[in-house]
Amino acid sequence: MKQEKVGVLLAQIGTPSEPTAKAVRPYLKRFLSDRRVVDYHPLLWQPLLQGIILRVRPKRSAKLYQEIWTEQGSPLRVHAYNQQVGLQNRLGDQFRVEVGMGYSEPSIEEALKALEDEGITRIIVMPLYAQYSSTTTASIYDEVYFAAMGRRRASGSTAKRFIPTLRFTDAFYDHPDYIAAMKRHLDQQLRLLKIPPDKFILTFHGIPERYADTGDPYREQCLKTAKLLAEAMNWSSDQWVIVFQSRFGREPWIGPATFDVLTDLAHQGVQRPFLFAPGFAVDCLETLHELGIEGREVFKSAGGLVDNYTMAPCLNNHDAWLDFLAEYVLSNAQGWIE
Repeated sequence: MKQEKVGVLLAQIGTPSEPTAKAVRPYLKRFLSDRRVVDYHPLLWQPLLQGIILRVRPKRSAKLYQEIWTEQGSPLRVHAYNQQVGLQNRLGDQFRVEVGMGYSEPSIEEALKALEDEGITRIIVMPLYAQYSSTTTASIYDEVYFAAMGRRRASGSTAKRFIPTLRFTDAFYDHPDYIAAMKRHLDQQLRLLKIPPDKFILTFHGIPERYADTGDPYREQCLKTAKLLAEAMNWSSDQWVIVFQSRFGREPWIGPATFDVLTDLAHQGVQRPFLFAPGFAVDCLETLHELGIEGREVFKSAGGLVDNYTMAPCLNNHDAWLDFLAEYVLSNAQGWIE
């Protein structure tokens, strides 16, 4: 009897289809309307979102996207497809790998439909976030559940009669092979430098302090990842620092803030900062622009020399990273494949 294929869904938040305000607006609307991301009551949040934010922010964000856009399109989407191809090659014909985005195309709904159209009834869902957060991982869970039932959020569509069997992978923030993949990647990046860095900065996306204080384990998992990576790299405690980026809104966010620390380090005489974002599976606006361009300007404005300011790429389609993903999928497919 021929063994049924297993589907694999590589899930990401998403990216606009074009670097234009017209394309950014629907993406931001879906993203910022998700109460996993912004949990204010809709009666308070939606007038602000619809009345001010979606009138101003899309044009501003589109300009940032234009500075990092590639000939192939959005960097996040390009790297996501490269990961899909690399993982498919490693897993072979017993698996079918699809990419699905939470707030853009290709949607999670489209990815699940592609798998189901091929007759696949067992699917491994892998949110590409090493550290669990309600704002990312749980949001992906929600999208998958709604898509699998045939419902869109805020939709009254009829649910499907058949729902595929779903397995969701766990957060892998402390997995030895994930840490080893980052170490191998950073070792290669450091060998490209003529002079060693004098400060290593591990930067993660931030979340509101209120989220962490009410049970989101994200901060603790980031701290664990950073500690394990620093130990693997044999960095002493004074050689590295953990920071959090991408603050939004007025309420307090977990810290220290990336730009604040860059300013402090420049004042302290650090000349060769080396930044890496362990929580991002692929390079995107937050790494290429916020860290690579804006962070450089912050460091320069504080008096730092930017000639040796280094922003390491994300893992993207690094061989060690794809090898880890393949092994992680196989470990989650136990009982489904021989």
